[in-house]
Amino acid sequence: MERITISLDDELGRQLAELIDRKGYRNRSEAFRDLLRRQLEQDRLDSDQAPACIACLSYVYNHHRRELSGRLTEVQHRHHDLSLSTLHVHLDHDDCMEAVILQGATREVRAFADAIMAEPGVRHGQLHLVPIDLETSSHGGHAHLHRHPIT
Repeated sequence: MERITISLDDELGRQLAELIDRKGYRNRSEAFRDLLRRQLEQDRLDSDQAPACIACLSYVYNHHRRELSGRLTEVQHRHHDLSLSTLHVHLDHDDCMEAVILQGATREVRAFADAIMAEPGVRHGQLHLVPIDLETSSHGGHAHLHRHPIT
């Protein structure tokens, strides 16, 4: 493990201490590692250096909106190769929330998420991407896929 030393001005140090307390980190090193991982992931995604990802797309929509449920289902079926699982929750008499777990080429996952969130009536859409390396291995006579987060 590599050890580094950094200097912070008093105000930034105070804010770091507050963040550590608020988030429940046991020490500064854990907080810095998480901050660095998050920034590295974002940089890979922003610079198109993350060819594959696993993602969670969540959104809220009114299921009474004319044919919206059917359109959302159709988009998901057209991209069934990206979708690992969908969770559907009834929030009230009108609104539903869905969370779709996706895996695949980062560009395709983004395009899928954009198509869902662009549907009229979809609100509060959020896509969380995690860059991954995909590896196929064999164990006990059967092949399976491993998804390794890059950071």
